[in-house]
This record gives sequence, C-alpha cells and structure tokens, in this order.
Amino acid sequence: MENLPKDKKIILFDGVCTLCNNAIDYIIKKDHKDQFVFASLQSDIGKKLTEERGIDTSQIDSMILIIPGEAYYVKSSAALQIFKRLKGAVSLSRIFLPLPESFRDSIYDLIARNRYRWFGKKETCRMPTPEEKAKFIE
Repeated sequence: MENLPKDKKIILFDGVCTLCNNAIDYIIKKDHKDQFVFASLQSDIGKKLTEERGIDTSQIDSMILIIPGEAYYVKSSAALQIFKRLKGAVSLSRIFLPLPESFRDSIYDLIARNRYRWFGKKETCRMPTPEEKAKFIE
C-alpha cells in the first residue's frame, strides 16, 4: 500500500471506544522514539489494512499492531508488543508475554466485550489535534 510510512509501526484502534482512545493518548504521550502512527479501524485505511491481512474485524475489533514488512499482532499480543516498546512502567508488561496467549486473550476479550459499557463510546471517531495530525494516517 502506498503512502504508508515504512519506518513506523501502525496501530489500528476502535475510533469510537473511550478506552481505546485513552490508550492512544497514552501511547502518543509515551512514544518518545516516534515509532508509531495510528488509524481507526473504521477508516478507509484501517479497513484496507485489515482486509489485506485477512483480519476479521467482527472478531477482532479493538487494537491491532502492524509492523510493515514483518508481522501483525492482535488482541493481548498487540497490546503487549506496543507497551513493551514504550518507556516507563508499561514496559513491565513484558512479564505477561510468556503467559499462554489463550489465557491473555481471554482476559483481553472480556475487557473488549464490555469496553463500551464500562468505559463509554463516542459518537464519532477520534479526531487528532493539530499537533498530533502527523501521527495519524489516512
């Protein structure tokens, strides 16, 4: 796909989920190496990227990490791969990577199923601030 940054990791997220948006705000704040760009799953680019990889967004609809030319991660693996690349306390998330993926994903799925009820849902997708605009792909 043209116009995708080759040197950045792409995070796809549910643009109307309050929890997901808060996570994106946190990642932007902690991404001191400027290694991530973002797109909502609902965007044209989000739909194209998931379609190209055969990801069924009716089954995986919260956070996906794509490392261009390498791999993609979903559910708990995506979250842990993202957080292990950030500085600070979240880098401690590495201790969860050795846990069985099925166990991690069952907890992730529980949160994902209830995220709108527990954390809320926005009417529209998140719009980046002018300062953040370069970190979002379209």
